[in-house]
Amino acid sequence: MGKYHPCPSLKSLSSRIGGILCHCGSKNKYKKLDSKLERKMIEMKRSASGQSNFKSIDSIIMRFPQFRDGLRNLRGVFEQYDEDSNGTIDREELSKCLEKLQLCLTKEEVEDLFHSCDIDGSEGIQFNEFIVLLCLIYLLMKPSFSPDTTLNVDSPQLEATFDTIVEAFLFLDKNGDGKLNKKDMIKALNEASPWERSPARVTRTRFKEMDWDKNGKVSFREFLFAFINWVGIESDEEIPD
Repeated sequence: MGKYHPCPSLKSLSSRIGGILCHCGSKNKYKKLDSKLERKMIEMKRSASGQSNFKSIDSIIMRFPQFRDGLRNLRGVFEQYDEDSNGTIDREELSKCLEKLQLCLTKEEVEDLFHSCDIDGSEGIQFNEFIVLLCLIYLLMKPSFSPDTTLNVDSPQLEATFDTIVEAFLFLDKNGDGKLNKKDMIKALNEASPWERSPARVTRTRFKEMDWDKNGKVSFREFLFAFINWVGIESDEEIPD
């Protein structure tokens, strides 16, 4: 593998989000949702057969084009509910969207998701944030023992993409505690075949890009934001370097 350079826009995004999370009281805004996600990932890890389609971090990276194609199917849904075409979805637009998608959530749940995915505090959900929001809803509503949960977007490819992203996280979560740490990443690296292994510095850099609050642990929500940026989904808003 050639020399790795972190994406400037992703580095900038990580710094911005890290700053937001470090403000007094901000971490509590994410704690409730992240705790739910952590429990969900633990359930799914326990119910998994132990087999994975991924054998190394590189095998995940090789799937990026497929992830990109699957997630881009949401662009039309996003634009449909961005009624004022300003590149973001506000609370009212989001409520209409979730109702149309037949996702029955309480006002409190919608508010928690809105705040947790509005990472720049702009009071609007951008396209990348919209992808994360729908993936989180899909995961939280999905019974760990059933593959039958669906999003009403007429896209089996999208749902398969969400499932595969979850599988990638579970592959990296080696101790099954519902979050990632450096040991998880190193273990995932060492499990690869010698000709597939990524340099250790790449693994460390990838982990830093995910660990926005610099607490040494990565929630599924943090992982999702970083992962979508790695995949290269186009955003409506350019992130300054």
